[in-house]
Amino acid sequence: MPRPRWPGRPRSTTGGALARLPLAAAARGAAALALPLLVGLGTGAVVPSVIAAIGALWGVSQDGSDPYRVRVRRLAWTGVSSALGLLAGGLALRGGNAVTVTGCLMAAALVAGTLGLRGRIASVSGMHLLLGVTVGAGIPVPGPWWQPPLALLTGVALVLVLSAAPWLWRRHHAERAAVLAVYRTAGEALGAAGTDDAEAARRRMTLALNHAHEVMAAHLAPRAGRRQQAEVRELVRAFHCAVRLGEAVTALVWEARPLPPAVTGLPLHLAERLLPGRASAPAPAVAAEQVAPAPGADSPGRRALADLYASVDAGPDPADPALRLPAHWWPGRAARLRYATLLAGCVLVAHLLAEALHGPRGYWLPMTVAFVYKPDFGPLFTRALHRCAGTVVGVAAIGAVFLLTPGAYAVIGVVAAFGALMAVGVRHHYALATLGLTAVVFVLLDLLGDDRPLYGTRIVDTALASALVLVAHFLVWPDSAAHRAEAQTEAAVAAARRYRDLAPRTGPAQRQSLRRTAYHQLAEARRAVAQARGEPVRPGRSLPDWEDAITAAERMCDEVTGQAVAGAADEGR
Repeated sequence: MPRPRWPGRPRSTTGGALARLPLAAAARGAAALALPLLVGLGTGAVVPSVIAAIGALWGVSQDGSDPYRVRVRRLAWTGVSSALGLLAGGLALRGGNAVTVTGCLMAAALVAGTLGLRGRIASVSGMHLLLGVTVGAGIPVPGPWWQPPLALLTGVALVLVLSAAPWLWRRHHAERAAVLAVYRTAGEALGAAGTDDAEAARRRMTLALNHAHEVMAAHLAPRAGRRQQAEVRELVRAFHCAVRLGEAVTALVWEARPLPPAVTGLPLHLAERLLPGRASAPAPAVAAEQVAPAPGADSPGRRALADLYASVDAGPDPADPALRLPAHWWPGRAARLRYATLLAGCVLVAHLLAEALHGPRGYWLPMTVAFVYKPDFGPLFTRALHRCAGTVVGVAAIGAVFLLTPGAYAVIGVVAAFGALMAVGVRHHYALATLGLTAVVFVLLDLLGDDRPLYGTRIVDTALASALVLVAHFLVWPDSAAHRAEAQTEAAVAAARRYRDLAPRTGPAQRQSLRRTAYHQLAEARRAVAQARGEPVRPGRSLPDWEDAITAAERMCDEVTGQAVAGAADEGR
């Protein structure tokens, strides 16, 4: 599942709750799940249409609001890996040998575990390879061997087309929204200057800038400038201006003086000038003398802000650096091997337990293990609890719906509704996504002819699989999240110290690069620490105060930024 919004991920601050709902994604989820079933109902090809709907279900779980090139790549790998898994599992099941089925599941789990901690797309691909094998080896499907993988791939492709279609008329919407979020949060940080909320507001601006940096990274590479369209050049220029704005705002927050409305409204006015008509709210015209400090006032931050405002119409600055994202921290080989072994062991035990409890078609247990055991997707303990809660509510909801909705078209409408709910859940809450997925899977299995009484069984199986994962992980690898938090905190503090030591002796471009790296790694460390806090701790052991070290490093970076801006202002006099 796509990673949920963790505390600190930038959020929109405009438009209320309804505006924050991903209505377009919900519509895509409903359409992607309903269309294959409608085609199957009209043509009589029920089985291929249901398999295509399963592919669409997995595609909806990986749909996102990130740049189109990223979501296309993720959905393409989701389709290919799940189709290959379904093919391998189906062929193993057709062979009729239980040992072959078990070996296929184990091999898929080892591959999924090996890929799981190597990056976002690799992790998603490995998980869906395992899911494909689990379903293929657990549900006998009539027809030629090649038909189920092709139908599954068609369902994922449908989601890909629906998700990427807006590229035709709003090509760089995600990049534009991310850059504008920096200007909005910069205005909020200026409004909070001199108050108790100033540090938290600066942190929100930094997170928005980190997110914009990630989204814009492909356009910031040195070679990208040669072939950029006018719209992309406009966005790159606005991003570089946002980086300079972030430095000036950080200096003003560090100065800890309340600011007049003419200053706090300047970021939105800058956004209107750099990206005309695209800011979230109109900003009044601001004169440079309104931004500059009063005569005799010692405010380097306001002078830097005034200089930025005065220079924004001068065109791109050739000194703008090709800002690179800092290298992402990944677990080492030993951690990857341990995770792959644990995942394979959990899948094996779940498969044997399912065979003992249910006989054939006992795929729910190993499938739940594949969904739950994703330590790179957030706190494992919370994920397991949300999986159980979502399954319980999903089973209750679909049971009530089945009593009230007779008729094939009504059932398809139910699938569309729960598909839309799942699309909302994958962006906001894992339990909500699980609720939608559980309800849809029940309908699809009913259409495949599995009319066993499974309501209570699915709840018990989900609880068993979740307990199996938690027991195995916290017995064998209880400190994984703590080790990750410690390593990322040490790397972030080292980056902050490097910024402190080198910033006074470097030019503006190198200083921006050092500052971006330090703040970016500090934010990632804070997120890793929050994940470690969400996991159980062994009795008698307490986690270090990593937050204090991160906060101290952030304040040191704020001070270095303020001093650097003051030094640049003195040189410009």
